[in-house]
Amino acid sequence: MGQALSIPAFRAFHRGDDAADEAPSPLATASIRVAPAEAAATPEDAIDGAYRILHASLRAELLERILQNGPDFFEQVIVELLVAMGYGGSRRNAAERLGRSGDGGVDGVINEDVLGLDRVYIQAKRYAPGNTVGRPEVQAFTGSLVGLGASKGVFVTTSGFSAQAAEYAGRIPQRVVLIDGQQLAALMVEHSVGVRVSRVIEVKRLDEDFFNEE
Repeated sequence: MGQALSIPAFRAFHRGDDAADEAPSPLATASIRVAPAEAAATPEDAIDGAYRILHASLRAELLERILQNGPDFFEQVIVELLVAMGYGGSRRNAAERLGRSGDGGVDGVINEDVLGLDRVYIQAKRYAPGNTVGRPEVQAFTGSLVGLGASKGVFVTTSGFSAQAAEYAGRIPQRVVLIDGQQLAALMVEHSVGVRVSRVIEVKRLDEDFFNEE
């Protein structure tokens, strides 16, 4: 008890003193000043936050590595991604189609399904960040689709699209999907293209059914 009484907070409690009689310690003051949102955060919230930070960093690293490689590598990335998403059948068939079209404004064509019932035309632009794809590029791609009698196209870039380009793609009769750098990286992570699992963490919680006696 003698040692415990040497602690100011315990001594105040033991005497029944008012808390105001003694100045709170810096640690106690810091604890009082914790923001309600921080105090209410759970360990699972912290895990979710760390997960989002890791994935944002991974997406940025993917784009950086793509830009460090040449155009042929970027083409191969698109092949791998489209096949992983279920397009083009096999990697060999997809690779034979992509990059062999030669039609102006179109970099390649890939089957929409394994049977080849419909085809999707591809345009790929490996641009540095800040060098956005504008409406003229999207319009030229759309013109190529019209010339080919095609109705579906995918325009992929490592950078982004201008507001005018996005607005134009949204109102034309052809179905043209614009995939910017952030979407490209997110799809690569989602479909495990250029990435692999580094660590798996299981989060367990109490099994209420196990303790239910009814």
